[in-house]
Amino acid sequence: MNKPITVRFEPQGISAPAHEGDNLLEIARSVGVGIAASCGGDGVCGTCRVSIKKGDVETSPGSILCNEDVANGVRLACQTRILTDLIVYVLPEAQAPASSGHLRSLVTREEVMAASGWRFAPPVFKLFIALPPPNLRDNSSDLTRLARALESHGIENPSIALAFLKKLPGAVRECNWKITLTALKEQHGLRLIDVEGGDTRDRNYGIAFDIGTTGIRGELLDLNEGKVLAQGVEYNGQRAYGDDVISRINYSGKRDGLTQLQRAVVSTMNKIASDMASRASVNTSQIAHVMVAANTTMVQLMTGVEPKYLRLEPYVPTASVFPVVSAGEIGLDLGYDVPVSTIPSVASYIGGDIVSGLVGTGIFQRSDTVLYIDIGTNGEIVVGNREWMVSASCSAGPAFEGGGIRHGMLATAGAIESFRIGADGSPNITTIGGDKPRGICGAGLISAISALYLNGIINQRGKFNIEASKHVRDGEDGPEYLLVQAGETSIGKDIVLTEIDVENLIRAKGAMYAGYQTLLASVDLTFDGLVNVIVAGTFGSHLDIEDAITIGLLPDIDRGKFVFVGNGSLLGARLSSFSTELIEAGRKVAGLITNIELSENVSFMENYTASMFLPHTDASLFPSVSHGVIKSGGTQST
Repeated sequence: MNKPITVRFEPQGISAPAHEGDNLLEIARSVGVGIAASCGGDGVCGTCRVSIKKGDVETSPGSILCNEDVANGVRLACQTRILTDLIVYVLPEAQAPASSGHLRSLVTREEVMAASGWRFAPPVFKLFIALPPPNLRDNSSDLTRLARALESHGIENPSIALAFLKKLPGAVRECNWKITLTALKEQHGLRLIDVEGGDTRDRNYGIAFDIGTTGIRGELLDLNEGKVLAQGVEYNGQRAYGDDVISRINYSGKRDGLTQLQRAVVSTMNKIASDMASRASVNTSQIAHVMVAANTTMVQLMTGVEPKYLRLEPYVPTASVFPVVSAGEIGLDLGYDVPVSTIPSVASYIGGDIVSGLVGTGIFQRSDTVLYIDIGTNGEIVVGNREWMVSASCSAGPAFEGGGIRHGMLATAGAIESFRIGADGSPNITTIGGDKPRGICGAGLISAISALYLNGIINQRGKFNIEASKHVRDGEDGPEYLLVQAGETSIGKDIVLTEIDVENLIRAKGAMYAGYQTLLASVDLTFDGLVNVIVAGTFGSHLDIEDAITIGLLPDIDRGKFVFVGNGSLLGARLSSFSTELIEAGRKVAGLITNIELSENVSFMENYTASMFLPHTDASLFPSVSHGVIKSGGTQST
């Protein structure tokens, strides 16, 4: 075993434990010493310059430092291996704000699981270069001068577009031949996507999008510091053309239908991007990269690719791995050549959102077997570990995200997220943010139906017992339960739960539970054989586990097995924006998964029919719920 070593960083005055052979940049980050590394540690930008004041190091071959720098003890931290105790001085131009636990800050408090051991190396980085001005003795072209300078950084034959070439002559002359390049790391080299006059390395931003069928969520990211600067959420503009992917695929077949759907989703993305940038005081022209995690249909609609074959047997997508496209090609209001990357999908109904979640939560690194559930409009389920994974999907409908519900809404401020019935029979609610209620989100819907069932106000079929509560009344669509009176809401009208709302939720939860049962049976597993059940989906952040079990959405098993990770899709998109290693992990995970089609599975339909009750027709599957109903004085009659 390598002997312990101590590295002292100045002028920060911070000491760090290390071992022989450790990378100096990674050791600095592990103790919060901020060292700028625009390229993420690939050794091409030259920003992570440090001076070795005492001790021995080993530098990787091909360092871009000049001989004079090397003679003076200057090294690139990312290309330096530690051999002995060190005293290291971080040069002023390389000093960045302290990271205070850099990688852990990339995970929010709701995300209790995340991939580990990856290197911070965004796919887009900035490179500052000073070119020698031309004169009569050397009047080589601007591009030739740039190519020579790039060779000194170990970069040869990067790809460029005509738009880059058009910007080059103005940019080099704007600030006396000092320029900043924005480069995209591709599998087979670098692509130069932008050039600016002067040093703009401190302004390098990206956006991570989770494009769901019902809602779109985004995060504005600082690609230098690995920070989330702002978050945004909006309903997917495509909702005007259908609640689910099948209805939208059908609509795309109409005249100009695909164009309308493509514009609708991109318009929503533009709104989120603009709002986030405004709140973070960032100019959208400074956004250099977009990472998208989305189901397969959403990716094809976003890019304007014909989706109709996704719903026709044998359910074949146009591509599982989409090429990087430019923002301008799809209508994003960013720089035209800003690269838009998408996380690979598996099949027609197992998309990049699930692959993103498996990568972001680190399931692809685990040796034990887990069940990963993403609860949304399209319910996706994966069972497996780092050696094998099997997936399935089921159409749950939009109820979990507030769609198809009279007063349903996304899980944002003012949404009812928790519901209880007091000793006097009155409803007690809690809203997100403590705001006046303006609707009910998926978690609140589950909470309300759980409480109504336990108190005998609805039966196993979801039908109201009008005599059981004074809050049950006849409404325009039949029986309904008054959740909040108009005077106590922010919308100025009563918020109610209708019998149709309850039926929609029962269908949604029935599809999910039947999916778990069918998928596990296909690999000869039961819930007892799982180490964890990992629940993803934004509304899961507000979900009460007992409520979810009471209605039959989650299995009645040891509660300690459940792990809630919030929006796993957005987590994976964010972390992939920060690391090319996780982008590559996404490609491997997508290739590892075997998908089964539930729509052709007889067992699924049988399980689905049995799940269309609260919590299930087989009471033995939910023993704690049966006890809870009896204890609460409720009813199990059907």
